[in-house]
Amino acid sequence: MALRKIVEQGEECLTKVCRPVTAFNAHLHELLDDMLETLVDANGAGLAAPQVGVLRRACLVLDEDAGEYIELINPEIVESSGEQTGLEGCLSVPGKWGIVTRPNVVKVRAQDRDGGWFEVEGEGLTARAFCHEIEHLDGHLYTEHIDHFLSEDELRAYLEEEEGE
Repeated sequence: MALRKIVEQGEECLTKVCRPVTAFNAHLHELLDDMLETLVDANGAGLAAPQVGVLRRACLVLDEDAGEYIELINPEIVESSGEQTGLEGCLSVPGKWGIVTRPNVVKVRAQDRDGGWFEVEGEGLTARAFCHEIEHLDGHLYTEHIDHFLSEDELRAYLEEEEGE
């Protein structure tokens, strides 16, 4: 396993639609293992292959309830419900935050590292991360959903308000 460089906003690979994964082999397993090491090192909630410069439909998402990472290959959202509005950031847009509205519950159909199909459902932060990471695979960033980045004062006030609830 190895740490990979996380590319940042402005890099062309973040604006491209990723190709489906068709080979479930050692190369894919190495990519997923490297992405996990990179994500854990960055203390993030999710990471998509284009964020490490690979234009394939693969991502990892932290399942907040289980405390483990889910590997999603060729994922698609098959169901969503409810609504949540909250703070969102991105490892490819370091140090910046915005407020984004997403579904509160999301069901995803995807393949595992060996090509087997499965469905997984997430709520809250996990649902937010599913949406965020799958958007990366289509060349989109969360910044398309915000009207402005939060200033340091706005971020502090938001976090204080969340703590008080």
